[in-house]
This record gives sequence, structure tokens and C-alpha cells, in this order.
Amino acid sequence: MMSKMFRFKRFTVEQDLCAMKVGMDGVLLGAWAKGGKRILDIGTGTGLIALMMAQRHLNSLVTAIDVDEGAVLQAEKNVMNSPFRHQIIVKHEAVQVHEGLYDAIVCNPPYFIDSLPAPDAQRNTARHTDTLSYAELMQSAYRLLTEDGEFSVVIPFDYKKRMEDEATFVGFFPHRVLGLRTVEKKPAKRYCLSFVKHPIERTDAIITLGGAEYKSLTECFYL
Repeated sequence: MMSKMFRFKRFTVEQDLCAMKVGMDGVLLGAWAKGGKRILDIGTGTGLIALMMAQRHLNSLVTAIDVDEGAVLQAEKNVMNSPFRHQIIVKHEAVQVHEGLYDAIVCNPPYFIDSLPAPDAQRNTARHTDTLSYAELMQSAYRLLTEDGEFSVVIPFDYKKRMEDEATFVGFFPHRVLGLRTVEKKPAKRYCLSFVKHPIERTDAIITLGGAEYKSLTECFYL
């Protein structure tokens, strides 16, 4: 049985009310994504990424939104029990109707497109694109991002091209790409992608789970 609680160095994440539990994807994105004074976390779930961004960017104000009521209650609880409660606002809201302007936007999105829906409605919302398609995500991120801001996502390798295509369609340019492989010399299984509104030199890197670069990236979070 999966633990209802996950302890990090500076905060604890409870996850009994949330369909999507703490995982490698969220930790990777929260440790890697660019921040700013105003940060938006789309589909916050447990609030993990919002908490990580607040820890990394102590002068920031993080807005965390989710369409799932259980996730919002979970994120609110985790935020209130953290040292970063004054930096983070949690809202029960869809990004398609959200208003604001942000220097950095992060999202660990629902990504299953062609697979069968999960029998659990809450888990289905968190995992499938029915409530937030890639096109809607990119359109919303472009609308809510400042001209010099950066939008960052984490995605499985087999969905990477679809995400990049949707980003290009709305006018984004790729900036940074980080691949994560589970075994040295094997292909990457996950990708962090960042997009900006102006042409810029693209940088690509690949790291290995548990390797020196991964440990350096996440060392201020893991116990």
C-alpha cells in the first residue's frame, strides 16, 4: 500500500485525498523549472510542485490551481502545514478560465490521450486529457505568460512530440530540454520541456535517475 505521506527536507506532502501521488515526474519538474516573482502551477494535485517552487524562489508568490476538489483540499492542507504557507495561494479553478499574468508557469499535465479511461473518476481527471487537452494547455499558458516568461512541463517520452507540436502551433519556441533516463545509456523515459515566446537558442541535456546530476538537482528536497 502506498504511503499517505511523503517527507521532504522542508515540508511534508500528504496524499490521501489526491488521485495522483508524489512521483518522479513532479519532483523532477519542481527541481528544474525556471521560477520568477509570480508563478502559476497548473493542476497542482498534492501541491508538491508549488511547494518546491516556493522553496526555491523565496521571494515568489505561487498560485496553484486544480479542477479536482479533493486535490485542492489536499494542496491547501499541505501548504498550510509548510513553511511556505504565506507564499502559496490554492484555487479550485480550471486554467481555461483563470486570469492573471505570470513570470513562470509549471505543469505536470494529464497526458494519456489514446488509452482507456481509468475506472476511478478522480484518477481519470488527473491522468487523461479529457479536461485539459494539450492544445488548451498551450493556449492557456501562452495567454497567462509574460512576454519574457517561461512555461515548463514534464511529459513521458512518447508524448513529447505532440506537446512540442502544440507549443509551436500557439507560437511558443523551445528553450530547454531535459531528458531523464532510468538506466545509463538507455533512452530517456521522461522529458522536462520549457517554452518561451521569442526565438532563443535551445539547450538539450540528459541525466540518469540516481546519478550525480540528478542528485545535485534534487538534493535540497530529498531526505
